[in-house]
Amino acid sequence: MRAADKIKGRDAELLTADSIGRRDIKLAADRAAEAAILDYLAVETGIPVLSEEAGEVGGASGNGLRWVVDPLDGTANYSRGIPFFCVSIALEHDGEPVLGVIHDVTRGETFTGGVGLGAWLDGVSITVARNADPARAVFATGLPARRDFSADSLGEFGRSLARWQKVRLLGSAALSLAYVAAGRCDAYAEQSIMPWDVAAGIALVRAAGGAARVVKLDAGGLDVIAGNAALLEAAF
Repeated sequence: MRAADKIKGRDAELLTADSIGRRDIKLAADRAAEAAILDYLAVETGIPVLSEEAGEVGGASGNGLRWVVDPLDGTANYSRGIPFFCVSIALEHDGEPVLGVIHDVTRGETFTGGVGLGAWLDGVSITVARNADPARAVFATGLPARRDFSADSLGEFGRSLARWQKVRLLGSAALSLAYVAAGRCDAYAEQSIMPWDVAAGIALVRAAGGAARVVKLDAGGLDVIAGNAALLEAAF
């Protein structure tokens, strides 16, 4: 919870922008939360880390383990006072997420899980929803900064939404996946999303009995869809 404590207050200093891109923003809060996480992981585990702000930290692990960290997922929400952002930490083994922790800073909810072990929300077991009909499903998605924003791509994206009963763009890929793991949303998909945005959430969905399909892109991003296996088969 150290990282969450660093950013919970939204002090003016934390809202200072380090960089503002066409479709992205980085704040001092990102760095503050990251520093708290990296300090702990370096001392307690010795396992290398891939983090959104710092990049690769530490050498290659001989046992194939790596932490993947997004210290503040939903930075744009955070910057505008929209109460939907989180701290996201995953453990990978040979490139596959196996453990995930996502902490919703505003609500104080903590989603945890391990593939083959189960998933929990504040210690209570959770599972993905069993709905297999897109026409009765809530679909979480988003428009990450690196995706294709051409008219053709956005047109195709818009048409794909028609199959779902409800669509939610929540502004945090990690929390969207956590909501799928908890059965609050039925499915999630995003294109050209970065590994730190989704690693913990992928582990949670799989731990909660769901499926996640991941396509690795040349630019380092990922195309991800997640939900229960029957729904993914029906919708995608």
